[in-house]
This record gives sequence, C-alpha cells and structure tokens, in this order.
Amino acid sequence: MRIDLHNHTARCNHAEGTVDEYVQRAIDLGIDIYGFSEHAPMDFDPEYRLAFSEMQAYTNDVLHAKKKYKNDIRILLGYEVDYLPGHMDERVLGANVDYLIGSVHFIDKWSFDNPEFIGGYKNRDIDEIWKAYFEATEAMAKSGKFDIAGHLDLIKVFKFMPKQDTRILAKDALQAIKKSNMVLELNSAGLRKPVAEIYPSKLLLQEAYALDIPITFSSDAHSVDQIGFGYDKVISLAKEVGYTKAVTFQDRDKELITF
Repeated sequence: MRIDLHNHTARCNHAEGTVDEYVQRAIDLGIDIYGFSEHAPMDFDPEYRLAFSEMQAYTNDVLHAKKKYKNDIRILLGYEVDYLPGHMDERVLGANVDYLIGSVHFIDKWSFDNPEFIGGYKNRDIDEIWKAYFEATEAMAKSGKFDIAGHLDLIKVFKFMPKQDTRILAKDALQAIKKSNMVLELNSAGLRKPVAEIYPSKLLLQEAYALDIPITFSSDAHSVDQIGFGYDKVISLAKEVGYTKAVTFQDRDKELITF
C-alpha cells in the first residue's frame, strides 16, 4: 500500500495544480491513499495559505474527488496547521477532517524555511535556533490538537547545522510526540531542498523508532510533478530503521497498514 498524506494545491497561493490534476497523477503512480492537507487559514502570513473564505470550496473539491475517484484511489481530507500560539483558529482546529498536521514554520514569527527570509540566520546562534525550533515542536505536540507531526527537523532546510547533537536537541519534542499519541511523517520534500535529506534524518527516525512512534509518508507536493517524489528512498529509510507499518486516517482515527 502506497500512502501520501501531505500535499497542497494552488489554493494555498504558493503551489500549482488542481485537486483533479493531483488525484489523476497519484492514480497514475499507483498511490493507494492520497491526502490533501492544504495550508490552513489563519490571521498571519495570509499570502502563503488558504483563505478562510475558501475553506468550504477546498472541502467541496476534495470530497467531490473522493466520490469521483472512489474506485481508483482513497482520498483523504486534512489541513497542515502552523503552530503559532494566538493565531490558530477553531474553524480549522474543529474542522470535520480526516487528520490535522501540526507544523512549525515560524520562530517568533520569523519564517525560517522561506528563502525570502534566509538572512535571519546571519545574526542568530544556530544552536539556539535549533533549540527554539524543537521547543516550539514540543509545545505543538503537547497542545494535543494534531494527529501528525509535520517535517520534524525542517529547521535543517538550508543546511545550517548545529554543533550540538540533534538527538539531544529533539529529545523532548519526540517524547512529547509519543505522549500525545501523534504520528511522525517521513517527508521527502527535504530531498528537493538545499539540505537534500528526508525529514526527519535517519538519526532522529531511529530515536522515534526506539520510542515506538508510528509513521506515515508524505511528498509535500506543491506541484503535480512532485507527487510521490522520492517515495522509494523514504520507504527504504523506514525499512532500514525497522518500520514495517504506516498509519493512515479516517475521521481522525488511525489505521495501521503494511507498506
């Protein structure tokens, strides 16, 4: 069974392609379970996300595709929610979806993974940046609002690596993910970035495996040609670490399947 649960469409303003185009490509690739997780609306950084006024249209698009392609592929509805205290909205957190991905893209409202703001690394201590990132990830997990932890070590995107062992930096965040009964995604988007590495790293995935944290798979596609990107490498990494099963969802309930 091939799973890909983290994907975007043109509705987020920084991706390309329609729901139908994504689904048709996923079917061509032999993906069995395909999830849409549009960047959820909030009252911050609106140019990089779905608008509140488009939530229903997005939902309708996905549910229509779910019905239209039901004999060919299983379609799931979700959101990727930015963990940003004071800006998350109950219209998203309480939405009728299959799952919510909790992601950290901001440190003190600095969009650290956006190339437009890469200059923010110049005057900061890299170890402190990594520490702040994982503290935010820990808080996201402890909030209990999310099903999947998105791209766990996204902070490595531009290959600014810390001096301290990443396993130590991520320890509390991983324990919070475990305690909150969340799933960790293996996200291939990092292979397309300067770091050229899956999120999370093998070292952190080994820590997650030791904690018995379940996993799922994501290509984090922002265009149709990115669907299923690096899937074989992601599967290979998961098996190398010891995983044999992955999680999919329905109405926020988990289902373990063999991959």
